[in-house]
Amino acid sequence: MTPIREPRFRWGQPLAAACDLFNDGSYPELAPDALIVAAGTAGEVVNVGHHAEANLPVYLVEFAGGRVVGCLEDELADAGAAR
Repeated sequence: MTPIREPRFRWGQPLAAACDLFNDGSYPELAPDALIVAAGTAGEVVNVGHHAEANLPVYLVEFAGGRVVGCLEDELADAGAAR
């Protein structure tokens, strides 16, 4: 059995969006593929989960403006590195 992949980021950690994040249907009030968060927008990890099939950490990040978005590691950058 493959061990669970440990998350790179932790709860409460300040981050930034590493790329533009678009609506995948998670926000039904927005048009499909609408921009939710622009690259470089600051945020904070509010929860860390795990996608069992893909063995990947999944992060709930609250970005400036109050949008909470589920993200994968490659969609996020350490806030210190983003400056």
